[in-house]
Amino acid sequence: MRRIVITEFMDERAVAGLRARHDVLYDPQLVDDAPRMAREATTCDAFIVRNRTQVRGDLLKALTTGGRCRVVGRLGVGLDNIDVAACEAAGLPVVPATGANALSVAEYVIGTAMLLLRGAYQSAAAVAAGQWPRTALSNGREIAGKTLGLVGFGSIGQHTARLARTVGMQVTAFDAMMDEDHPAFAAAGVRCTGLNEVLTMSDVVSLHVPLVDSTRGLLNAARLAAMKKGAVLINTARGGIVDEAALAAALKSGHLGGAAIDVFATEPLPASPHFEGCPNLVLTPHVAGVTAEANERVSFLIAEKVAEVLATAGATR
Repeated sequence: MRRIVITEFMDERAVAGLRARHDVLYDPQLVDDAPRMAREATTCDAFIVRNRTQVRGDLLKALTTGGRCRVVGRLGVGLDNIDVAACEAAGLPVVPATGANALSVAEYVIGTAMLLLRGAYQSAAAVAAGQWPRTALSNGREIAGKTLGLVGFGSIGQHTARLARTVGMQVTAFDAMMDEDHPAFAAAGVRCTGLNEVLTMSDVVSLHVPLVDSTRGLLNAARLAAMKKGAVLINTARGGIVDEAALAAALKSGHLGGAAIDVFATEPLPASPHFEGCPNLVLTPHVAGVTAEANERVSFLIAEKVAEVLATAGATR
């Protein structure tokens, strides 16, 4: 029987499945107790995290000291909270839940794009108070016929493209890691373009790239200013890709028509004066990829992958 430590929330049924075969410590609050988490890491065969647990430094040292831990499971797809290179150097594989939350993110993108383009869904308080802002709210835009520009065309970007086309959108995409003749573009009915064209020609821009040196600050003040006037920006990728202060300024000036931001440079987001008074802004706490269904898919996928690694690993690494 192997020992598995889970530091953040996971579907209870997937946890129960692991418990039937292994010794499992499941504590969703463990991520907030760094000393205890490091102690538990020294005696585990598998370590399962979400995005808040930082698998690097002292924690990574605790995992690799003694050579007991055989796998790190990531309940999600982004790996910026894990020092993957150091894990690989120590012979510790990192297993993400690739594709399992793609539909959840894609629905978030299309749903918030519809909300922000239409601009009529935040009038409940005014209507309930006896106001009737019908004229003011009669200039909303339909999503059909609009252009969605995707920055990043991996699994989630491709899923978003397919969903966008079902509601009548045209889709363009840029991915620095894919050539224009990559079959994924044709398969999704997407036109491959450069980054500048995606930004300047799209009515909705959605980000789907990892946070690495080349993407940090990618949407800076200059690139936000280059976006089509009235365009909507959606970031479900990672904080740090968008200059938050510059985005707030673009919204307040009226250059951008709206934004939905699910990820931030610092999470949880501290009180942010630059977002105060921003029109047509949706802020959510890193939940685009977390629905009841997505959590189930992600959890069972990682449980299965971790169990496979433990089943094939020898008594010692």
